[in-house]
Amino acid sequence: MFIWLASYPKSGNTLLRSMLAAYFFSTDGVYNFDLIKNIKQFPNITLFERLGIDIKNEKEVVKNYIKVQESFNNKNSVQFLKTHSYLFNIDNHAFTDLNNSLGSIYIARDPRNVVTSYANHTNIGVDEAADDLINLTQMGGDLGKTKGSERTKVFTGNWGGNFNSWKSFKFQDRYLLIKYEDLISEKEKTFIKVLKFIHKLKKADFKIDDKKLKNVILTTDFSRMKKLEQEEGFFESKIDKITGKKIPFFNLGEKNDWNKILNKEIKKKIETAFQKEMKELGYI
Repeated sequence: MFIWLASYPKSGNTLLRSMLAAYFFSTDGVYNFDLIKNIKQFPNITLFERLGIDIKNEKEVVKNYIKVQESFNNKNSVQFLKTHSYLFNIDNHAFTDLNNSLGSIYIARDPRNVVTSYANHTNIGVDEAADDLINLTQMGGDLGKTKGSERTKVFTGNWGGNFNSWKSFKFQDRYLLIKYEDLISEKEKTFIKVLKFIHKLKKADFKIDDKKLKNVILTTDFSRMKKLEQEEGFFESKIDKITGKKIPFFNLGEKNDWNKILNKEIKKKIETAFQKEMKELGYI
């Protein structure tokens, strides 16, 4: 069964996945980039191709989301799946269902910080990035590319729609909301909260591996991850179309502070568009 790790892009999904990968897929809790590969992304167009689904037909792809999930769902164990999709129902075709999903962990981040991180990652201006957060509802889908993430169309919804959609898991008591800011400022406390939720979903007794926990906290520090990327490269980073060089995935970290780097017009635009959600999350 799947536990979804859902978020809008550039909201801290990679950090949480790294921590979970180090805790569940290593013997000592020491993180390296290979470990994160144990947590796959959905949708992934390659999975649809393998089942013979016409990937050029968008309606056929959406229609077969659950069929594809069933094709690799191990009902007897817990699998983590990353997604930036909103929890949709398109033409009566659902993104997932409770036969495949054990629950969801949603990672939220202040959109005033998301926008600058998103601008760096996609190599666009902050003005354009702000418009994307507010108006863009889908990303990717270029079948001419070779990278799976770029070939796969993801229906993200806008920032607020993405956040709101995953709340439906609340009704089954299978939903945990965490904030990226808490994952930074209270890392151990927040991660223990995540682990407790996972054990609850698994209906398993909760017990912490203290050695692993300590190593997870230490080795997923931003500065260490940034250094790892500089030394080894990171497969999720994008290529600058002009220079042909990789854009650093781990860019500013805690230095990404909207108070210092975001102009007043963009700040106001984001706060106006997402006033309800930002109040709910305590960002304004």
